[in-house]
Amino acid sequence: MAGAAPRVHYLAGFSCPLGGLAAGKPRVLCHEAEVFLSTGSKFVYVYDQEGGLLTAVYQFPDQVWHLQLLAVHRALYVLCARRGIYCLALNTPSRSASQAHEDKEDREDGELPSPVIPVDPDTCVLPDATLCAFTVLGDVLVTLVQGPTQWKMQLFERPCPGEDPRPGSLVGEVELSTSTPPSGVPGKPAVPYFLPVLCCVSPPGSRAPHSHPQDCGGVMLEEALFGLLFGTDATLLESPVILCGLPDGQLCCVVLKALVTSRSAPGDPKALVKILHHLEEPVVFIGALKTELLTEEAAGGVLPSEDEHSDCLVALGHQGRTLAIKASWNESGNLVPELREYCLPGPVLCAACGGGGRMYHSTPSDLCVVDLAWRGTPLDSQQPDGASGSLPPMLSPASLSICSVLTLSVSSREPAGGTKLLALSAKGRLMTCSLDLNSEMPGPARMTAANAGQKIKELLSGIGDVSERVSFLKKAVDQRNKALTSLNEAMNVSCALLSSREGPQPISCTTTTAWGRQQLQDMLMATCLLENNSSFSLDQGWTLCIQVLTSSSALALDTAGSTVTYTIPVDRLSPGSQREVTLPLGPSENGVLDLPVTVSCTLFYSLREVVGGALAPSDPLEDPFPEEYPVDLLPEQEGICLPLSKHTVDMLQCLRFPGLASPHARASCLPGPASDPVDTFLETCRPPGSEPAGPASLRAKYLPPSSASIKVSAELLRAALEDGHSGVPLCSATLQWLLAENVAVDIVRAQALSSIQGVAPDGSDIHLIVREVAVTDLSPAGPIQAVEIQVDSSSLADMCRAHHAIVGRMQTMVTEQAAQGSSPPDLRIQYLRQIHANHEALLREVQALRDRLCTEDEASSCATAQRLLQVYKQLRNPSLTLL
Repeated sequence: MAGAAPRVHYLAGFSCPLGGLAAGKPRVLCHEAEVFLSTGSKFVYVYDQEGGLLTAVYQFPDQVWHLQLLAVHRALYVLCARRGIYCLALNTPSRSASQAHEDKEDREDGELPSPVIPVDPDTCVLPDATLCAFTVLGDVLVTLVQGPTQWKMQLFERPCPGEDPRPGSLVGEVELSTSTPPSGVPGKPAVPYFLPVLCCVSPPGSRAPHSHPQDCGGVMLEEALFGLLFGTDATLLESPVILCGLPDGQLCCVVLKALVTSRSAPGDPKALVKILHHLEEPVVFIGALKTELLTEEAAGGVLPSEDEHSDCLVALGHQGRTLAIKASWNESGNLVPELREYCLPGPVLCAACGGGGRMYHSTPSDLCVVDLAWRGTPLDSQQPDGASGSLPPMLSPASLSICSVLTLSVSSREPAGGTKLLALSAKGRLMTCSLDLNSEMPGPARMTAANAGQKIKELLSGIGDVSERVSFLKKAVDQRNKALTSLNEAMNVSCALLSSREGPQPISCTTTTAWGRQQLQDMLMATCLLENNSSFSLDQGWTLCIQVLTSSSALALDTAGSTVTYTIPVDRLSPGSQREVTLPLGPSENGVLDLPVTVSCTLFYSLREVVGGALAPSDPLEDPFPEEYPVDLLPEQEGICLPLSKHTVDMLQCLRFPGLASPHARASCLPGPASDPVDTFLETCRPPGSEPAGPASLRAKYLPPSSASIKVSAELLRAALEDGHSGVPLCSATLQWLLAENVAVDIVRAQALSSIQGVAPDGSDIHLIVREVAVTDLSPAGPIQAVEIQVDSSSLADMCRAHHAIVGRMQTMVTEQAAQGSSPPDLRIQYLRQIHANHEALLREVQALRDRLCTEDEASSCATAQRLLQVYKQLRNPSLTLL
């Protein structure tokens, strides 16, 4: 202010949690010397200003959200969160004061106990867990509840305090607007971030039973503005109007008498609700001012009357957007409502309207006052009743140098034209602020050079702060736009992949294998080719995950296979482009390659990488409502997994065929198996002409090769291979089909081979023989032409791996042909039953031999092991044929 600085006097301090009180819930009321105070906790305090004493403390079952005092009836109405409305009678002496006086006489040390009074549950006059706001007007109690989808206003007969208070009967109700209740624990709704604001507006001619709205915190508007805002019906009925400011920014009104009579006069309930404006931010305050001052009042010589009518309605939003409405003349000479929006410093914690057209509002950093009074010439006598001048084009807040005020109340006017405010700070301190408003509001004044320089420094500093904040906000907006674009692309890619299960995928990953040389060792390499055939790009956040799962060793069946996962970031994969990744599959350090190996390719989209930074608060400055911003909105998985392909690498793909290559290529390009250094040394020391030494050579010399075979109907093979092998002998076509994923398939096709000698990854020889045979005992119609596939190897483990790969291909072929409806020929059922019984007997013998091996000594177990191998050989060469 231009005059003296405000005089602040601290009255009392109240307990508050660590970090200070939260805005939105504390309330302070003043009637004569009594102050009724709520800090947003479970307590309501009664403080005597004259004696400087705390006379009573009322404890409620939950947080207190709102207070309203009926001074005429000496009743205090309290809204308790998730409980309802309580009514306390104040006409009797305080029980706490009398109890404290009695306890003081009994105690020797003279210390007063805490005067806490638990509120009787019977004083709850309107139990309702969804109540968010209320106001009392004469004999009517107006409430606002939040339903699952709608805000609803309800009118009740005002319950009076007494020995046995009872809830008043419902008079009327109407739905206002859609709502989105905050999520909470079932049975206990969550606390809303912003509470709605209710204000009762009365016309000048309103009569009983609604008497003086000022006693209940309402306002009284001049007739011209009242009629322009609420219509002719409200003016003729002389009905009060309930203004409601909702957390979504809507400012709507309901005519009270029309709502009361809506049950007796049915109609459209929505017609009772009128939306005046939309602030586009939560409404935190609604009030009214007298902006047209008489000459004497403008000079400060005469105080305005308590029964004066306001001519300006104001509403404030949380971020500082302010709406002011007056009755004004347009160019045509008609009386119209003048609406003007201002932008005040925010966020607004609380506000109050005082005399002289001044409004006070608090931010986390300052308590400010703005002047909306029209200080020109007196009212033109030619204007009708209440016709006012224009609102000021802009508002200039003046600082009062008081910070963190959470709730305000204009307690009284001082005789010299000043104003006395009653305030509660974020630290829980109750204080009075005496202001001298006789002097003019700040305006253009003479400045010295020093003051001008200081003012320029402050302005430049403010410009720098605003520029930095704008830069930060622009960066945050760009980051969120980029995150939204990436999320949209991720959604499109996910939908494209999930909707194309049948047919070619828009994004695919194919896996091929080949032998190569790495660090002086032969290594089986897998090449994964990622192709983007869609119209979307894979940008930030996408990762290609390749999982390699090896089977357990054939010599250690009780051990689990190992898994290795490779993650390759996909920086940018535009439509039509591809990315190739090569990975080693084996052998391991001990020279063993456990087959089969499964290679799984998956696309992973990281939500935390893309969206995590965009969820941070967009304003680096301190926010008075930190609970508005959730700490973490990301799901527990932190990403999206989209499977692309799964490829199994078996023995048939890993075979090498040195005999098919030319001598030069055989000498230079033939990969050899990894050998032990001791075996290599012994091999070099062997004299010329002697036999090779080592486990492989000894096994090949003294042990017969292991063998397994499988017979397939020639008709079945021709039906399965007719597309790509027409004109090729059946045995050669079958061998080509088995080695289709091996690099040597072209040589096999060119030479039309039906038998081939290969080398396993560990160096053992594997012989594949395909020949046509005739099965005579299976069908009564005669011999069945079949193809026998035989696998021979000096290594039992490698033979089993090759046999397993062949059986897997046969299973796939039989399943595909069965789906086409092919039927087998007539068979001898008794012959099949005999074969089945023989196999059952062999399996039982296998189980018995394996059990015997666990109990016999070393000498006798040798014969048991030899018999077990013979039984396994019979099982690997069944008499059955795939038809």
